Amino acid sequence: MSFDLAAAATFQRTHARLLDQRRFELLIGEGDAEATLAALAAYRNADGGYGHGLEPDLRSPESQTGPALHAFEVFAEVAPVTSPHAAALCDWLDSVTLPDGGVPFALPVTSPSGCAPFWVTADPAESSLQITAITTANALRVAAHDPAVAEHPWLARATDYCLSAIRGLDGRPHALVLAFAVGFLDAASDTRPEAAELLDHLARYVPADGLVPVEGGAEDEAMRPLDFAPLPGRPARRLFAPEVIDAELRRLADGQQDDGGWRVDFDSYSPQATLEWRGYQTVNAVRILQAAAHAQ
Repeated sequence: MSFDLAAAATFQRTHARLLDQRRFELLIGEGDAEATLAALAAYRNADGGYGHGLEPDLRSPESQTGPALHAFEVFAEVAPVTSPHAAALCDWLDSVTLPDGGVPFALPVTSPSGCAPFWVTADPAESSLQITAITTANALRVAAHDPAVAEHPWLARATDYCLSAIRGLDGRPHALVLAFAVGFLDAASDTRPEAAELLDHLARYVPADGLVPVEGGAEDEAMRPLDFAPLPGRPARRLFAPEVIDAELRRLADGQQDDGGWRVDFDSYSPQATLEWRGYQTVNAVRILQAAAHAQ
């Protein structure tokens, strides 16, 4: 399960966008929280939301729900440092939340150049469990150290929506919905006791090997065990036998490319997005592998 951290650092300096360079530096103990927040702020709009390609396949400038999940990732990573922009993002999300408590997959896209078609054609009047779940999961991780987010009414509304929507699932949902719903329940289990029961409810849809093909995705694209349960010591890990996780960790380490970075298995919609996803994935891969090493 070994990997080359120095090569990963070289890849990030050579190819990754500044935000993912800062996130990587923070991850390996050489970064600065304020510098990371400053890099994130470049994607922020005056309304408190985020756009401008923070989600690499959604390059339109206006604030969107997809980029919000990435902003919360950063707000979680800079802990224990907090930023008033995190609560302001909750304000913005509250302003676009639909009556049932969910957020749409995307709002109207003003500039479709370089955007994946599924962002452009999304229905802004329909709540998306997929986006609401992953966005709320990341917000819950921020809430663990930021009282302004923990106490924000949007977070309670979104959490209630996700719990209700997951409770209502009566068949295996799309692979991304399933993975993000499991991730939400994993995060929500720290504060909402009913999350454990609902995690058992979803477990019936997750095969023992954790491989769930992504319908409509790239060839061989699938959600894998580490997409459902990336970190040790968390409730979602009980969905998989230890040997399944060990094999996936070895697979992840072996996936490091000769240039030091990692690739994603899904399609990108511009040459820039392809490279940006690699920098993003390299941060994720190193985080998972380091957490596994520290847990041993």
